[in-house]
Amino acid sequence: MNLVYEEGGDIKIATVQSASGTGDAESWQATSLSGKKIKLKAKEVWLRFEKPEAQAAMDEASALSKDIDLQLLWDCAPEEEFNLVDVSEEYFGAQATIPQQVSLGIALQGAPVFFRRKGRGRFQRAPLEQLQAGLAALERKQKELEQQSVWQQELVGGTFPEALKSSTQQLLFSPDKNTTAFKALTAACNETGESPAQLMIRCGAIDSPLAYHQGMFLKAHFPSGAAHQQNLGVNQEVYAAAVAELPLADVKAFSIDDSGTTEIDDALSVTELADGGYRVGIHIAAPGLAIAKDDPLDRVARSRMSTVYFPGDKITMLPDSVISQFSLDEGAPRPALSIYVDIDPEGLVRRDSLQMRAEMVPMAANLRLEQIEHLVSEESLLDESASYPYRKELAVLWKAAQHLHAGRQEKRIANGLRAEQLGLIDPNALARDFHFQINDVNGIQRVEIIPRQRGSILDTIVAEWMIFCNSASGQLLADHGLPGLFRTQKGWGPLRTRMQTTPGPHEGLGLDYYAWCTSPLRRYSDLVNQWQLLALAKHGVTAKMVAPFPPRDANLMGIAADFESCYQAYAEFQDRLEKYWCLRWAIQDGESKNVYVRHLKEGMSRLELVPLHLPIPELASHPRMTRAQVVVSDTDLLQLSAAVRVLEIEAKVEVPEIIVQEDGSAD
Repeated sequence: MNLVYEEGGDIKIATVQSASGTGDAESWQATSLSGKKIKLKAKEVWLRFEKPEAQAAMDEASALSKDIDLQLLWDCAPEEEFNLVDVSEEYFGAQATIPQQVSLGIALQGAPVFFRRKGRGRFQRAPLEQLQAGLAALERKQKELEQQSVWQQELVGGTFPEALKSSTQQLLFSPDKNTTAFKALTAACNETGESPAQLMIRCGAIDSPLAYHQGMFLKAHFPSGAAHQQNLGVNQEVYAAAVAELPLADVKAFSIDDSGTTEIDDALSVTELADGGYRVGIHIAAPGLAIAKDDPLDRVARSRMSTVYFPGDKITMLPDSVISQFSLDEGAPRPALSIYVDIDPEGLVRRDSLQMRAEMVPMAANLRLEQIEHLVSEESLLDESASYPYRKELAVLWKAAQHLHAGRQEKRIANGLRAEQLGLIDPNALARDFHFQINDVNGIQRVEIIPRQRGSILDTIVAEWMIFCNSASGQLLADHGLPGLFRTQKGWGPLRTRMQTTPGPHEGLGLDYYAWCTSPLRRYSDLVNQWQLLALAKHGVTAKMVAPFPPRDANLMGIAADFESCYQAYAEFQDRLEKYWCLRWAIQDGESKNVYVRHLKEGMSRLELVPLHLPIPELASHPRMTRAQVVVSDTDLLQLSAAVRVLEIEAKVEVPEIIVQEDGSAD
């Protein structure tokens, strides 16, 4: 005897080997068509038959089920619940064969739109309204499958469907996996063996790997676009009222930046005193005078947290109109928050002379590093016949900067750290700073990567005085009990360096207090601190009562956490694009390039000429700074990887370890 039953939604047939029990308690030991031994109970069996043979019956039923008209079967079925035998007589007639009955079972089981399952071998036809809705859904599904197939073939063939072009970014970076478009893209990628980004580049949906890296970042951090609203700017009445009450400083200030800097946040001035000493002014652009907490500009700045820098471009924290209004550009007085300190003729800082005030600062010059840095040396600073601008002022600033640096090193040593090197570093050391210049040559982008060694006199002057300004600002906030965003570094571990709202030491810099304040046009932390400092400059000891952020302000704590997270993400994006352009540099003159590398640690090496780190396992067992000549090839600009073949390994080059201090740049 053979038994028809259902398993896992499929109709199957098994041949009985033995039986036990009677009536509803009857059960059988049987063998399925696949040879599996099973046990079936009476309530699980749909049909019992002797002939034809099980396999023959299943083969014939499977063939017949394909020709069953489901609409006719639905018309033949009764309104009430029915079993398989009942409907087979209606559809095939009273003499319905076993294969015909089984074929109906297969059809009924596979047609949930037409029939509801009510139990083993029992069904009820779906109501007309539900049937019509189900058929419409099936039709839509079929059309979607057909559309998916069309799009899939277009993508495989190298054509990006016109209908999908408006959703390119969403498909690539935040797809809805239930859409026909995503399914077509996934199927095409499976067929070609490409990633979605590779396929889209081949189809012309995105321009290049660079567009992919930028798009991924923008989707995550600027989903509404990186451009500022055109009507967003400073309220001119508020600006006029703010600057009208500012005194004019009796100084001639100058800034020191590279030629690409458009947000000039800081400047310096040197005024000679009657006792032979000097008064040094550190002047910081003051957008905090006209941007108020929670106003539209503040909301934009807080949402961005910082200007995003990357080779060839940047995304500014503030609109260009605001930057141009507050940038310390030469030629006219500019609103600034100034910190003054006196130094004696030997260059020692008189810390008890510290003053802070908001004022209009005459900007006499914007010095550019590329034009003057090579002229400034120990000898030329002492040479009165040297012809570069601000030689005397730079000499005063340099002498004091050396004392400031020495004082910080004493504290570093007391903290268990070794002293940092001052001045020009070993010319054999790997450069740590680079300028990426992207040029368009006959419609093709070429990159020039120019190294810049840290430690020049101008670099040290700017670094030390900005560090002093940040330290003095932190000291002023701490002394007056004002909260701020303090940059602290203490102990070891992943949270060694962090942003917090209460004062704390920065052991790496050798400072008791350190609060970023020198870049309010570029960093939200600096703008927040400027609000607190402006309240202090205007109200003195009562500043706590009027400052935007009172002690233990929960919003300020949230800003600290958000800033840390955002600042890190921006830095990672900058590193990613710098690696992209380094790889572009490696292949822009051919598919492979012979270069020299230095081994750093654990098989990771860096190219000498550009800041590109690549794994080279052959150097893993060699000492640090071992030099090797290699060939860089098989560059993948999407994965940001390349193959490296070692040509020659040279002897180790003895190079002192370089320590880069935090915020030790011309910031």
